Amino acid sequence: MKTQQAGLFDDLPRSLEEIICGVDEAGRGPLAGPVYAAAVILHPDRPIEGLRDSKKLTEAKRDALAPLIKAQAMAWAIAEASEAEIDKINILQASMLAMKRAVEALSVPPTLALIDGNRCPVLKIQAIAIIGGDDKEDAISAASILAKTARDAALVQLHAAYPQYAFDQHKGYGTALHLERLREHGPSPVHRRSFAPVRELLFVKDLL
Repeated sequence: MKTQQAGLFDDLPRSLEEIICGVDEAGRGPLAGPVYAAAVILHPDRPIEGLRDSKKLTEAKRDALAPLIKAQAMAWAIAEASEAEIDKINILQASMLAMKRAVEALSVPPTLALIDGNRCPVLKIQAIAIIGGDDKEDAISAASILAKTARDAALVQLHAAYPQYAFDQHKGYGTALHLERLREHGPSPVHRRSFAPVRELLFVKDLL
């Protein structure tokens, strides 16, 4: 595929092959913690076996693939948007922000970004949204794995700071255990105050 888009690479010959990065996020649904995103440019001469949507892989498989992706890829980057940013601009825009940060952090500038989902962040290069892309495009699958493993590791670290919420078990998602601990202890500084279960508890607290 040849680049036909105006933007960051206007000064490069149009005959150059595309440098494609896959982009995905992890952590849009949880009630706590940042949202993470990753961008990956795979190396054409170093294929990686077993890439697919991170949600369809076991934790052990993801943990095995993540360092392999980092070692074999031409370039990779992981970025995040904080809980405060999520509450300020909403989770969709925070996810777009994290993806934009990941793409811009790549050590090799891409010419085309393939984004998992139906929306694209605003980038200086062409971006194409692919619904279900994390199970269709290897570069997006790789990004999915890096984003997921990075976020899971971050939630394990948050568990060390806030063990009462059991973040290491549910990774911030609204499980029965998490909701039980949330009601028992109230929201922590890393809970997303704009999300309904957290917002409602804060409202009740303000009434008391």
